[in-house]
Amino acid sequence: MTETITTPQMLHALESMCDTIENEKEYLSELDGAIGDGDHGVNMAKCFREVKKKLAKSSAEEVGALFKEVGMVVLNSVGGAMGALYGTFFLKLSQESAGKSDLNLSDLVAMLQTGERGILNIGKAKLGDKTLIDTLSPAVRAIEVAANEGKELSGALADFELAAKQGMESTREMVAKIGRASRLGDRTVGHQDAGATSCYLILRSMA
Repeated sequence: MTETITTPQMLHALESMCDTIENEKEYLSELDGAIGDGDHGVNMAKCFREVKKKLAKSSAEEVGALFKEVGMVVLNSVGGAMGALYGTFFLKLSQESAGKSDLNLSDLVAMLQTGERGILNIGKAKLGDKTLIDTLSPAVRAIEVAANEGKELSGALADFELAAKQGMESTREMVAKIGRASRLGDRTVGHQDAGATSCYLILRSMA
């Protein structure tokens, strides 16, 4: 029996993601305050409160429709780059899971690869630039490897979450090369990136 993720399970994961962002908003803003504007947590929490309201009214029967609802809310309610990046990510997940009411591991891998490409195309950041890509890309590589090795879905998701966490933590030792923080150069070393952290919280909730 192949393990799958159903639409109601994905809905539950997305609601837990909204609660996680709300609970961690001060932490995210504190991280952002060290090398950025200090408003990342507030902006993310405001956005995901709107997502939670949308999900409460959702009648989506397919995973793709669920992600589309999330993506549209995120695009329209977070200002600046983060709204565009996370909005694109969820909309790409939606495109790749269109018409599916349950997902297996190969569906998830394809979705995450498409989501990653969407962010890379518009964000222009690469690994090592101290951004959310440093969380996302290692996580996607880990789930690809797990799928190729024939792991069960639960084991693959555990690898995915661990790689995301290690990726997030790796940003502490990086120099920011993109965004506002890049103006501080070497002074950004020693600080964990706020975007990499919110990305980890999102991926962990989904895992």
